[in-house]
Amino acid sequence: MDGRKPVVTIVVPSFNQGRYLDEALKSIAAQKVATEVFVMDGGSTDDSLSVIEKWQSSLAGWRSHKDDGQAAAINEGIAKGTAPYVCWLNSDDLLLPGGLDKLVDAMERHAGWPAAYGKAWHLDDATGKRTPAWVEPFNERRMAVRCVITQPASLIRRSAWAAVGGLDAKLKMALDYDLWWRLYRHGGPLGFVDDEVAVNRNHDATKTRIHRRLHYKEAMETVRRHHGHVPLKWWLAQPYAVWWKTLIR
Repeated sequence: MDGRKPVVTIVVPSFNQGRYLDEALKSIAAQKVATEVFVMDGGSTDDSLSVIEKWQSSLAGWRSHKDDGQAAAINEGIAKGTAPYVCWLNSDDLLLPGGLDKLVDAMERHAGWPAAYGKAWHLDDATGKRTPAWVEPFNERRMAVRCVITQPASLIRRSAWAAVGGLDAKLKMALDYDLWWRLYRHGGPLGFVDDEVAVNRNHDATKTRIHRRLHYKEAMETVRRHHGHVPLKWWLAQPYAVWWKTLIR
């Protein structure tokens, strides 16, 4: 904490991600905008606590104990904050230098946006290779075909977050996808910032790789709930994403 009034509440949910957590916190500290950071650790047994203790003086708060999952932990952390904008950064992801500042600036200039998001990179943890994430300007039809928003590159107005009740704690995989739909239904299209903002790290321990079947199930249910029907693309892509990718890992 640097004494400035926080502009963004950032929650860092984490569980046994000590090998990445330090880099995630460094990427937040490098932003120019004033932040209040809450680390919500799910009771890690690796070196996470030593990393948290290293950063303790810079944090607005932290805890480490078994909880009700990622969505509940994020809701808990954001409720502790006071800043007008909120977001979360998973402990294995990164903000690019100036990324958060660009999102705040865009939100300040567009008072009607319930949330904003920018471009992001996928980082392959095994090879170090970066590839651009699939991100597009917001469009309901395209959102129904695929999630065009990469979560680490997003920022939400606290008033909009409160209006929709934050994340659905029952969801394990599609919690961000569901949130974008509810923000859209409440406050209109989410704003797109045409600039690189964050890095989404891909590794073998990510939930989307381990739980492919549940990921698709929740995503398709989310589309049906908010869009009314599930586009054909989901049915065509599911066998490849769930079964074939699992076999070739």
